[in-house]
Amino acid sequence: MKENENVRIVGSKVILVPYEIYHVEKYHSWMESEELRQLTASERLSLEEEYEMQRKWREDCDKCTFIILSKESYLTSSLSETSKKEIECMIGDVNIFYTPNSHDRSEGEVEIMIAEPSARGKSMGKEAVCLVMKYAQDILKTTLFTCKIGFENTTSLHLFQSLGFIEISRSDVFKELTLSLSATEFKRKGFPWLQNYTLEIIK
Repeated sequence: MKENENVRIVGSKVILVPYEIYHVEKYHSWMESEELRQLTASERLSLEEEYEMQRKWREDCDKCTFIILSKESYLTSSLSETSKKEIECMIGDVNIFYTPNSHDRSEGEVEIMIAEPSARGKSMGKEAVCLVMKYAQDILKTTLFTCKIGFENTTSLHLFQSLGFIEISRSDVFKELTLSLSATEFKRKGFPWLQNYTLEIIK
């Protein structure tokens, strides 16, 4: 998505940055993990296919993608070059998918992956989801958020339920649940992870 290519979102624990070509190699190394592919319902791609996917996600109007950085690691890094610093501090990604090939942003499907084990269990994923949902609500005018979670992915299920998402359907065929949360209800809850939300233009 072109709309977020110059945007950085800063929170208390994480920083969200656009998915750039220099992130691809580390992202690809994450997706070599069979466990992560199962949890995210992803296919194994070659490195070349991963580069093509990054390009496609940047161009497509229906995919809003951010790489998640550890804010603490970013602020304390000794590296001066931005790209190298971001690669060092990458911990996962967060996405919102909209109606394919459409500029309709009213309903978006949220996905989150914390790939680095050391970053799990610290509410970083929860904060990243809240940050991207606020961005989508304020800037993209999204009014309804959904997510699809595999039956066995209890960590993601707990995360989204803790934010107020409720189950609206389940598929025994695909072994997944669909949950939803309105943007109005999300805003009403006033989550603490949004207290330090800052939207920055980086280019």
